[in-house]
Amino acid sequence: MGLLSILRKLKSAPDQEVRLLLLGLDNAGKTTLLKQLASEDISHITPTQGFNIKSVQSQGFKLNVWDIGGQRKIRPYWRNYFENTDILIYVIDSADRKRFEETGQELAELLEEEKLSCVPVLIFANKQDLLTAAPASEIAEGLNLHTIRDRVWQIQSCSALTGEGVQDGMNWVCKNVIAKKK
Repeated sequence: MGLLSILRKLKSAPDQEVRLLLLGLDNAGKTTLLKQLASEDISHITPTQGFNIKSVQSQGFKLNVWDIGGQRKIRPYWRNYFENTDILIYVIDSADRKRFEETGQELAELLEEEKLSCVPVLIFANKQDLLTAAPASEIAEGLNLHTIRDRVWQIQSCSALTGEGVQDGMNWVCKNVIAKKK
């Protein structure tokens, strides 16, 4: 199920533009996730050296998904994309335990940003298809997600490669976009 089916779910709020900001460390799987959402070929993915954007228009909806590179040198520029964000999607490589502290610090900094204040957050615990992947519950505990009180949030196990769990996360996004727009 791709972006068009997600857009149909948003039908109750016609003529709305929805801005999703897709962030996370480099190699977390953001671009693979974006291509999976757009039902595009995921066999040739290269590191994002800036940003990718996918816009789909259908039945009065425009869903803009901004995928910003996660390399350390690019992260300071993330703030240039915060304006008018409806939902923040943060992607974590569940198999890269060495970087959990770093990804946790980046997420914590994002949650402190004034322009992202009260913006719902979906955390995709990606790469669940790998045997070494930490379960979403372990990641949530390690990142102290339960202490987030100023916004709605969800952690969703997924595999951008296989598509497993992606639709569940996007269903949560749709529900929270509609709630936020009301």
